[in-house]
Amino acid sequence: MSDDTEPYLFDVGVIALAHADTPVQENALEYIRDAVAGEIEAIVPRTAVLGAHHVMRNHLGYSNREASKLLQNFLSAKRVHWYDGVSEALVHESLSHAGDANVEAWDGYYAQVAIAEGVNTVLTIDADFGRFDAFDTELILSPAEFDELNQFLGN
Repeated sequence: MSDDTEPYLFDVGVIALAHADTPVQENALEYIRDAVAGEIEAIVPRTAVLGAHHVMRNHLGYSNREASKLLQNFLSAKRVHWYDGVSEALVHESLSHAGDANVEAWDGYYAQVAIAEGVNTVLTIDADFGRFDAFDTELILSPAEFDELNQFLGN
């Protein structure tokens, strides 16, 4: 990690992987630890935490209670910049980005948040973010690690 690429926006996959016991957890956990410690500037949409709960419950085998407790602990991080915006204008822009880049609406939302917040780098496991020119995309998993995760998930 390099300080010259700050600030970072964390997407759902990074948050979920950091909080779940998987073979590739450490990749994401390193960023979460640095964000919580204030060593990097992290911007996290609160909606991404809700999405991480969904991923942990439906794809990573966590109970509602386990996922909730882990993510509530993360929400208490004081050095993370928590993004709350979901205005009508933001949603319109998000949908425009989604349509233009041919990505899911949530990816368009995270892209719009990154743009609105002046984010330099989106941390993700989703290569679709590379379709946006307004920020850099850092895939936290190598292709081999992504394959390892898919094998772990039974995909």
